[in-house]
Amino acid sequence: MNWRENIDIVLASASPRRAQLLEEMGFRFEVHPSTAPEMKIEGRSPRLGAIETAKAKAMDVARQIGDDEKMILSADTIVVQEGVVMGKPKDAKEAYSMLARLSGKRHEVITAVCLIYKGKEYSFASSTSVLFRELVHDEVTYYIEHYKPFDKAGAYAIQEWIGRCKIAEITGSYTNVMGLPTEKVYTFIRNLVEMFSSNPSEEMTA
Repeated sequence: MNWRENIDIVLASASPRRAQLLEEMGFRFEVHPSTAPEMKIEGRSPRLGAIETAKAKAMDVARQIGDDEKMILSADTIVVQEGVVMGKPKDAKEAYSMLARLSGKRHEVITAVCLIYKGKEYSFASSTSVLFRELVHDEVTYYIEHYKPFDKAGAYAIQEWIGRCKIAEITGSYTNVMGLPTEKVYTFIRNLVEMFSSNPSEEMTA
């Protein structure tokens, strides 16, 4: 029997990109977006801050679902450039400012993932380095006008025009920049399901 058939996943995110990636990974899942507010990361390690936000989202949905047999999966993606953390821009002006800051420079994309399964919580984070080519004014305005990147950390999506034309190099997981480090998530879920199948009382660490 396919081990994926033994797991029901609840995606605690409204992100169509994460849903697409989970579907392409072959998982059966339902979408139940978290209503937990975004947490401020200032003053904390960006990596730990993203993990705490992912945990809060997963715990929020776990309380709403109330079913330990379902696996809750949440994620939080942030962009960090020279110590400045970028979440989702609130408007076109902020999106322009973010893209101008990323222009011609390298930045880090961190996606934190939290899984809650059978009453236990597991979390980890993945990091990818991204190098942008220089962006000129008309390129930034074109991208913002045509792609409306207001639901994307750092005001861009690597799978859109900007990723095709203005990203020079990435080091690390491509899907991590999309919002879910698929290889790591797939491996972790498989190991988790197999662990509980063979020894339900055993602990697993990220």
